[in-house]
Amino acid sequence: MEAFNFATSLDLTELSVHVRIDRLDGNQKPVPYSVLFKRPDLRHRGSNINPHFELYVTAQIWADSKPLTVPVQTAYKSFKNARIWNEWLQLPVTYSNLPASAQIAITVWDLSPLEDKDSNLHAVAFGGTTIPLFDKDNVLQKGRQRCRIHRFKAADGLTNTTTPWVIPPARKSRKAQVVEDTVDEQVAEMQRLEDLLKKQEMGDLPTNAWLDALVYKKMMKIRNEALKAEAAALNRQTKSNGATASGDGDEQELFYLDIELPRFDHAIVFTDVEYPPPPVSDLRLPAEADVRLRPPPEVSFGPGIDIDGVGYGDADAGRLIKIYDPEVGRRVNPAEDKHRELMRSQQTDSLDRDRKPNVHVRDKLNLLLSKGPLEEITSHERDDIWKFRYFLLRDKRALTKFVKCVNWKNPREARQAAPLLDKWAEIDVDDALELLGPHFDHPVVRSYAVERLKKADDEELQLYLLQLVQALKYEAPGEGDDSSLARFLVTRAANSFTLGNFLHWYLMVEISDFSSDQEPEHRDLFAKVEYDFMVELEQTPEGVEKRNTFRRQGELLTVLAKISKDVRFGGGDRPTKLARLKKALADPKNELTSFEPLPLPLDPSVYITGIHTDDCNVLKSSLLPMVLNFMTTTDSKYPIIFKTGDDLRQDQLVIQIITLMDRLLRKENLDLKLTPYRILATSTSAGAFQFIPSMSIAAALLKHKGSLLAYLRSNNPDDAAPLGVRKEAMDNYIKSCAGYCVITYLLGVGDRHLDNLLLAPDGCFFHVDFGYILGRDPKPFAPQMKLPLQLIEGMGGPQHANFLAFKSYAFTAWSTLRKSSNLLLNLFALMQGANIPDIKVEREGSVRKVQERMWLGKGENEAGRDFERLIEESMGDWKAGVIDWAHEFVQTYWRK
Repeated sequence: MEAFNFATSLDLTELSVHVRIDRLDGNQKPVPYSVLFKRPDLRHRGSNINPHFELYVTAQIWADSKPLTVPVQTAYKSFKNARIWNEWLQLPVTYSNLPASAQIAITVWDLSPLEDKDSNLHAVAFGGTTIPLFDKDNVLQKGRQRCRIHRFKAADGLTNTTTPWVIPPARKSRKAQVVEDTVDEQVAEMQRLEDLLKKQEMGDLPTNAWLDALVYKKMMKIRNEALKAEAAALNRQTKSNGATASGDGDEQELFYLDIELPRFDHAIVFTDVEYPPPPVSDLRLPAEADVRLRPPPEVSFGPGIDIDGVGYGDADAGRLIKIYDPEVGRRVNPAEDKHRELMRSQQTDSLDRDRKPNVHVRDKLNLLLSKGPLEEITSHERDDIWKFRYFLLRDKRALTKFVKCVNWKNPREARQAAPLLDKWAEIDVDDALELLGPHFDHPVVRSYAVERLKKADDEELQLYLLQLVQALKYEAPGEGDDSSLARFLVTRAANSFTLGNFLHWYLMVEISDFSSDQEPEHRDLFAKVEYDFMVELEQTPEGVEKRNTFRRQGELLTVLAKISKDVRFGGGDRPTKLARLKKALADPKNELTSFEPLPLPLDPSVYITGIHTDDCNVLKSSLLPMVLNFMTTTDSKYPIIFKTGDDLRQDQLVIQIITLMDRLLRKENLDLKLTPYRILATSTSAGAFQFIPSMSIAAALLKHKGSLLAYLRSNNPDDAAPLGVRKEAMDNYIKSCAGYCVITYLLGVGDRHLDNLLLAPDGCFFHVDFGYILGRDPKPFAPQMKLPLQLIEGMGGPQHANFLAFKSYAFTAWSTLRKSSNLLLNLFALMQGANIPDIKVEREGSVRKVQERMWLGKGENEAGRDFERLIEESMGDWKAGVIDWAHEFVQTYWRK
């Protein structure tokens, strides 16, 4: 392939746009006396008196229907035999500053003693033409150009110009085509000679002085004849179409203007300026990272602007030039930032130590401290917090607000604020988690939050470990090698096998995530933390043995993943797949029937010694997950479900939040008999979860003729108890229904149908399959709270006392969880950067969706009434019942 050399328009930074006005060709008809009688002003136009009267030419750069420069004109010149200017015009703009839509509007002007009524000048337009500077391939045009002159029109320069330099040939009828053949041949011959002349001028053809003079003279003759023939054909076409000729005469006059553009050794390709990213981070506070962008402005197109053309239509939307403005989307005014900095520099610690707020200011501060982590703090509130920072030292709620009001990028403010953190009243864990979020990257702030986390025990720390691993992404650039959070996690995990087990697998999943949503630097960061963890682990007394345990866990999960894929992608029906599974489990090469005691990755407190090869199953789900029964050191079975082809990190997050909510409710002496089964993602496409013996609501209804009450009676009979169900089982059922209705509502769990609502024999109800959360749902008209009538009938019906107890438990649970809203919102805020499907949809909005369902702006009484109304609406939602019926119909069809 031949090499293609080119330069960019940005390289021509010092060269102005030039154009040479060469000559005007065409034949002018004398104006008839009948026209002169009606238009006496035409008698005095120079071009009507003398066919070679002096004309002058103006050239101007336009782009996107707007003039970019002032017009530049030729000198006044007297012509003898032909209108030949042969003059270069320099336009006041460089090639590097031209947009891709730039074009030259060239107008030939005729002088008239009478003043023109439109322009108030002693000049009228003889004709105009508009030629683009870049062709359709965005290459700069160069060399000789022949432009069509539109008589009696000034060049407009618009995007949809009415004076184009080239007019595409009109479609002709068969009869007209025969008549115009001769004309087309003459025009084609003229165009051929023009192209040869252009090639010679570009140096592509050799020159011969005496022969070129003869050829040029002959070419001028052919050009004049072709021009006359083309003008005659144009008038014939106009008359055949029934249109009147334009201009002042009866016939159209055809003129061409020859111009010349500069020649370059290489093609000049248009290149736009690449603007660097806006330095927004240098202008705003760290707490304002969540910029609220303003809506795009409304665009009003003026007359003549082509909204469907290049740069405006949908097809060319990508060609718009984006100009970044660092101040767009800022919440605070830069002048206010400067004012705050000056005011704080004048305030001294000695005066602020004794400053006390009056009653009005104290009420404002109390209202400010009650704001949630997502609520905005105004610039005036920031000033009040800074002014009374010493007064607020004893209020633990004020610390996070104080950290937000400090500009940690200002060294002076940071030096003043840092010592106060150690003097502040000890904050709660939920506030410490907020300080590890994406808006706080200063090492002092994050180190303080880590010091607070050090006081949490291993059990509590395990509840937040999933979020703390994600919080590693928010360390300031350059802090990855010396991260206080990473050092803390590595140290605690090395001294606790349970913490180390989950930290290891959380990190391994993130390291194995090679999707486009996982930044390479984050993957390297997790790999570095895993390496440091292994190094730290080996320094402990049993470190080598623990590391070997993690290796054995990995080998076990690798073998199970291979078997799962073989079962899933192997041919045959379900019994055939089950036989293949049993054969693989019993194969001595896999070493699964018996092995040394190994902590189960799913639950490290359980030591497994093998798998029961005969007690396994393959479920009917599309991914064909395997049900495996592990043998344990306590001679009991531990059933799990292992599946490949699915990312379980979203389900893992939901179960972790349910586990945390269960702990929060138990702290308030409210045990709702939840079943937060264990789940662990072992890679981005595999994982395992604990198998709880249970039956789906759909299966229970099918088996017991549409009655959950009958299911409860069959598993927990008691003739002396109300409804014939043992009291403990009915309590389990009522409490667990209330708990899961509230939790799934707060988390916005979607795709709820009777096949992923399960019921255990002891009456504990629970949900599985959390593929849709945060309000997303594949089904239309999905209710906010999933409360089928079948569940209520299992309690005895909406009029039974059990249903009243259900509503009481539900409201108490919802009210209790509202009090821990800061903790729950901060946990979701830490997951904003996680590669979880329903969080990726709207990362910052995911936290607000949880906040909206807590109704934090409502009082307790108002919230109670609205919550009861929500339950009533959910239980009477007929659309949800129709969806459940349709889902059951489809499932029944596929089972067949």
